[in-house]
Amino acid sequence: MPIDLSETLVIGISATALFDLSEADKVFRQKKAEDPETAIIEYREYMLRHEDEPLKDGTGMPLVKALLGLNKHQAEGDKNPIVEVVVISKNSPETGFRVLKEIRRRGLAITRSAFTAGEPSSDYLEAFYVDLFLTTDEMDAQSVVDTKVCAGAIVKEPPRSPHELRDDQVRFAFDADAVLFGEESELINQTEGLDKFWEIEDLQKEVPLQEGPHANLLRKLSKIQERLPGRIEYSPVRLAIMTARNSPAEIRVINTIREWNVYIDQAFFLGGLQKSRFLKAFKPHIFFDDQDSHLDTAALDVPSAKVLYPSDSPLKKVFAEKEAHK
Repeated sequence: MPIDLSETLVIGISATALFDLSEADKVFRQKKAEDPETAIIEYREYMLRHEDEPLKDGTGMPLVKALLGLNKHQAEGDKNPIVEVVVISKNSPETGFRVLKEIRRRGLAITRSAFTAGEPSSDYLEAFYVDLFLTTDEMDAQSVVDTKVCAGAIVKEPPRSPHELRDDQVRFAFDADAVLFGEESELINQTEGLDKFWEIEDLQKEVPLQEGPHANLLRKLSKIQERLPGRIEYSPVRLAIMTARNSPAEIRVINTIREWNVYIDQAFFLGGLQKSRFLKAFKPHIFFDDQDSHLDTAALDVPSAKVLYPSDSPLKKVFAEKEAHK
């Protein structure tokens, strides 16, 4: 009988987001511009030569290990795991063998994988019931946000000065606009200014914000919390919003979360203060934001990932124009 993972939190992750494959990737990229076929051959030879060498953690490893740990709370007789992790890689099965060996060596409870030999990983996310896909490939991440098949993000490099993360909780930190919520309010901020943004958000504080690319992920995490012990403040999954919004634009956020019937453990309305200062204290296993100005500093200390705008996004065009005029 086919397995149904619709009630399980399914994380899809590329091999390069799970493990540090930067050296192998460097071999491929150095040759790709000269001769793509030679690049593939040399990459294959490199992976085979180093097949038995351990791999270092990628940015997504702390999150994956913590999420897999949630399955210890699975109720007796419950056939659906709380969390499932699937490796979905553009490696071929042969070059991906090193990844499989490393998963086995570490004893990670990852049993499903797909190696697509260069085809887009994003094509297979729906088939695996994926709720969140973490990758280092921008084209795959863009496809995810454009098709809306699930939440997706490009992981930044692993933190240079990582903080010790809790092993009894999984901590998610989300930016608000253009991540959890739609980009409409941020578009007003970028085009008409902060005063206009505050005015509209205050006037519409009772009107829920539109859903953003990670809204369904937040809902799924909330459902997962219900399957875990210690609901609310003591849940093994802790959710935080880390936003540059402040008064009078904060009430609309809380009203929206209530409308979605989702419980958020912590919310930080920072009013322009640097998010990295608060992320160091919160210590998330992953932080999602849409702007590099926040991510570049945060990624030095905590695992971080960028949420892309849809290809037809007006906000994407605004930021591109601002960058061109710098």
